[in-house]
Amino acid sequence: MKVLFVLTSHDKLGDTGEKTGFWVEEFANPYYTLLDKGVDITVATPKGGKAPIDPNSDTEDNQTEDTKRFHNDEAAQKVINNTVKLDDVKAEDFDGVFYPGGHGPLWDLANDKTSINLIETFNRQEKPIAFVCHAPAALKDVKGANGEPLVKGKRVTGFTNSEEKAVELTDVVPFLVEDMLKKNGGDYSKVDDWGEYAVVDGNLITGQNPASSGAVADKLYEMLK
Repeated sequence: MKVLFVLTSHDKLGDTGEKTGFWVEEFANPYYTLLDKGVDITVATPKGGKAPIDPNSDTEDNQTEDTKRFHNDEAAQKVINNTVKLDDVKAEDFDGVFYPGGHGPLWDLANDKTSINLIETFNRQEKPIAFVCHAPAALKDVKGANGEPLVKGKRVTGFTNSEEKAVELTDVVPFLVEDMLKKNGGDYSKVDDWGEYAVVDGNLITGQNPASSGAVADKLYEMLK
């Protein structure tokens, strides 16, 4: 089994002067969940090379067994520091794709034509496409076979407006994930802020927040089997 992980290349948090990137837990948990089951993982970014880590995801409060393992794992560090360029990957070479979150995808993956085409190709091939937290932002301009937004009429979740408000970034981000999914016709649902929640509709898997990354990875693996 081969799975493509797509991470952001974007590291600027709007005009705040602060850094962003991908959320370590949302990469580490699914990465090890799948890796430990023998899945072959390739990690790609729009620009290739080093993927930026959101410094907020690296604080002591946000450490888990998986993030600690990642920080002690030279092989995984090498993977993150030498990601493949998104232009150089083909959906045909993989059995599924997973997009970890962090705020970065709101700026680059949401508008990245290569990423959009890739998701549309995976979807046409009826392969699993999985997203967690802010990563459903990458679905913003993705169309289904009928030319309508891919999420239209589909059960979806993603980072909530209230969670964005809690981290005080509502006025910083280019758009709110919950609002976008609803605007595109998604049948959006959620649980309490920071609760674990993952939704499956056909080959589409979405998770609400960092706590949901493991649930998304488990559902992805079940679908791959």
